[in-house]
Amino acid sequence: MNFDLNALLRPNIQNLKPYSSARDEFSGTASVFLDANENPYGSAGHQVAYNRYPDPLQQAIKTRLAELEGLSPQQIFLGNGSDEAIDLLIRAFCEPHQDHILLLPPTYGMYKVSADINAVDIVEVPLTSDFQVNRSAVLAKITAKTKIIFLCSPNNPSANLLNHTDIEAILQNFLGLVVIDEAYIDFCPRGTSWVNRLNEFPNLVILKTLSKAWGLAGLRLGMALAHEDIIQIYNRIKPPYNINLATQQLVLQALENVAWKDEMVTEILKQREILRRELAQLPQVLKIYPSDANFLLVKVSEPYRLYDYLVEQEIIVRQRANVMLCDGCLRITVGTPTENQALLVAWRNF
Repeated sequence: MNFDLNALLRPNIQNLKPYSSARDEFSGTASVFLDANENPYGSAGHQVAYNRYPDPLQQAIKTRLAELEGLSPQQIFLGNGSDEAIDLLIRAFCEPHQDHILLLPPTYGMYKVSADINAVDIVEVPLTSDFQVNRSAVLAKITAKTKIIFLCSPNNPSANLLNHTDIEAILQNFLGLVVIDEAYIDFCPRGTSWVNRLNEFPNLVILKTLSKAWGLAGLRLGMALAHEDIIQIYNRIKPPYNINLATQQLVLQALENVAWKDEMVTEILKQREILRRELAQLPQVLKIYPSDANFLLVKVSEPYRLYDYLVEQEIIVRQRANVMLCDGCLRITVGTPTENQALLVAWRNF
């Protein structure tokens, strides 16, 4: 099967002349910048100067991420969280009121929200009872109007990796884009990411984030990894300065501390197992689903009463009891030992 990116792209995006910012037109070093109508006197209330526009293509971060991921910087798009990467992809490839995306619920909610915002239809093929891909059903639902299939692996809210064989079959039999959201991949064994197979599939887009393992949720930096042609489309339609200067500086600092990130991941995995064992002893717990992420999906006997009780104790978990295939479930993020113990003490008093 031959993948044709231009045939997939919306005609107005093909013909779009992107906005050219002052920093797009000049690259290099200079001592006097009089091109972007910036304030030359610094930043109000700050010793650090934020008066200059940031690098619109975030080259320094991409160079560092390319080293860590084993890719070229041209294969990386950076967005204001993964949500921007999701939205721009739908906007670029899906014609409103005509095309559709394919989702496998239960899954991350922003795929649907972005589609709804852009007036793009949604076709759903639920996961199986063990939260795996119903491969034959997915392939049967594909039509000429199917532009993007979103796969979240490890999945949110079920926490499990999706079967690699099923994903590969979709990649090989679908001429649209296959997006694998790997927001939680750092909590999985090495080698489970699809990044090392990115060059095999020109229709593959991998989403990653610095919000989870790296602990940078407040900085809002997500990424899309893909063929250079797809990244060029991202860069053509994104806002000119979508990643602010403070975020770029702080992210670069963090990316030099891989060992620190790895230590946090190791501790989260340790606490996940301790929390799983402790929760399994509680009488309200009916099932704890296997987890490849930094959270547990837990089926309980009284999900709504328990959730409300925990809120009263100022402990907030995620209510998932009304989500497809998650009847009676709470989603519990793995916290510090102190936070986990507070949860368990409150739960035992329920």
